[in-house]
Amino acid sequence: MKQEIWVEKFRPENLDDVVGQDPITNRLKSYVKTGNLPHLLFAGPPGVGKTASAVAISKELFGEDWSENFRELNASDERGIDVVRSKIKNFARSSSISGADYKIIFLDEADSLTSDAQSALRRTMEKFSDNCRFILSANYSSKIIEPIQSRCAVFRFSRISEDDIKKRILKISNEEDLKIVEDALEAIAYTADGDMRNAINTLQSAAALDRTITKEDIYRITSMVSPENIRKLINSAIGGDFIASRDILDTLINSKGLAGEDIIKQMHKETINMNIPNEDKIEIIESLGDVEYRILEGADERIQIESILAKISLN
Repeated sequence: MKQEIWVEKFRPENLDDVVGQDPITNRLKSYVKTGNLPHLLFAGPPGVGKTASAVAISKELFGEDWSENFRELNASDERGIDVVRSKIKNFARSSSISGADYKIIFLDEADSLTSDAQSALRRTMEKFSDNCRFILSANYSSKIIEPIQSRCAVFRFSRISEDDIKKRILKISNEEDLKIVEDALEAIAYTADGDMRNAINTLQSAAALDRTITKEDIYRITSMVSPENIRKLINSAIGGDFIASRDILDTLINSKGLAGEDIIKQMHKETINMNIPNEDKIEIIESLGDVEYRILEGADERIQIESILAKISLN
């Protein structure tokens, strides 16, 4: 039996199915209702519904002929001026199918385009605006040149809340006849960090192991540990027990196989949520920032993390 990729299988069919972005989808629905679609710029982190919204718009506007009037290109694959002069321009100048007023080009990761390519894209957007609408997707809208931004209606997508992720994961679990325990659902929402694509991929990976999804499965698949272990690491250091915190670090690195950068990120997340004085949070986070930079520059990750635990233990 052919195994489908769940991210594609459960991709929203319309704007009502897009999860956790109600203010944005409500505005987009008004464009669809009138059929008067401007050029759009979707900005935000990965896995929050930018591509899903673009596809949903096309399906609602063009119906069964949506795939003929919609072209998706990834700018990170071909980021030079040639892709604008060839693929984008050729599609933009061709006629739409089945009497549609215009076609849609969805340019994913548009912030990867070079400056020259973006300048060429600006001219293409102007020249073929009667025949084609552009939807640009970018993780960082600041990397899109101002002339393009000024020609687009800008939509800023936010990370999806844990509650919305849980609802979607439960729906998929029911459709796939999976049993997912409550703490596993919490673990998926925690590890996804607002990324719905990440959450769905994690669920599918866990389902390949067992039809009953547990918390341990989720943390093993995502190469993360439960927040309780990270809080225990930090609390041991805060309590002045450097040796105990170092032993926990040994377990995370040697037994759990976590990378130093992953530990730093989880320590940052848990420090924010811990019930400790703000002054202590500030000092810990400042140290975490310094250590992450050193690790990225090539310093030994274990020594660097131990230096944080030692500093916390002395305070």
